[in-house]
Amino acid sequence: MSVDTNSGLTGAQKAAIIMLSLSEDNATKLFSLMTEEEIKQISYAMSTLGTVRQETVEKLMMEFNNDIAGDVSLLGSLEGTEKLLEKILGKEKVQSIMEEISGPMGKNTWDKLAHVNEDTLSSYLKNEHPQTVALIVSKMTATQASKVLSIMPEDMSFDVMMRMLSIDAVKKEVLDNVERTLRIEFINNLSKTQKQDSNQMLAEIFNNFDRVNEAKYMSMLEEKAPEAADKIKSLMFTFDDLIKVTPQSIQVILRVIDKSKLAIALKGSSDAVKQLFINAMSQRAAKILQEEMEALGPVRIKDVDEAQSGIIKVVKDLATKGDVVIADGSSKDEFIY
Repeated sequence: MSVDTNSGLTGAQKAAIIMLSLSEDNATKLFSLMTEEEIKQISYAMSTLGTVRQETVEKLMMEFNNDIAGDVSLLGSLEGTEKLLEKILGKEKVQSIMEEISGPMGKNTWDKLAHVNEDTLSSYLKNEHPQTVALIVSKMTATQASKVLSIMPEDMSFDVMMRMLSIDAVKKEVLDNVERTLRIEFINNLSKTQKQDSNQMLAEIFNNFDRVNEAKYMSMLEEKAPEAADKIKSLMFTFDDLIKVTPQSIQVILRVIDKSKLAIALKGSSDAVKQLFINAMSQRAAKILQEEMEALGPVRIKDVDEAQSGIIKVVKDLATKGDVVIADGSSKDEFIY
């Protein structure tokens, strides 16, 4: 963006130009008198100004009864803004402000929006005012807009389309406010969601490792990234976690799994899980299961892992459908039988 005239500039943009024209020490003093919200607004304006012509700077300075002598031009950039902020704010706070300005996926909010999954985007937009949604959708590509509108409720999608027909030239300040809200409330929060999704994906990968690779890579992860390792372990669901499944749910599981695989899987499980299944069976069925386990003799770890993984997959599918209840171990999940 290149600024050739000060007509139509927002208050934040004018303040940004003034700040950029000052020495770092003077700008620092002014920033220290501002609220965090004011700093964010001016920082965003500074980072998106681009080149500001000398004439524009001079006209703006005259509004504040200050004359600028010499050939002055300014360049507002992310790097310059970050450098200035670091002189008055802690590094962590500066990083937070700069992320709100630039976002996690690129330099332009509308560009970032193009990379967002349509289901995720429609879930956010359906809670917004249709007029706001119409403005946002109008900034999308036709392909993305059609996917988002087809997912949203029919009545709302039609309302949005009708409003798009009547959208005239939108004031830059209005568009900037919508973009800022979208970036702060949705795009920046999306990066946290994506981080959570990556943890969940790694947990699923570890769930599918055989126990040798699981132990090896978890040990490496614990050494290099202990916090991430703890998070992934909390998201994993192992065969011994079946102890968290309610007795009624065990009955459901027993009806659908391959009983021959159960005997192999239980050979490598904890005593608590063995007892959980035995208690859910009739005396005759429990006796048959125990005899099968004894008759198996030594079983390869690989075979046990495969049997357990197959049963875990069935349990997760049942849990997704709501046919199986898995407690999280908190007091609110205690049961009375």
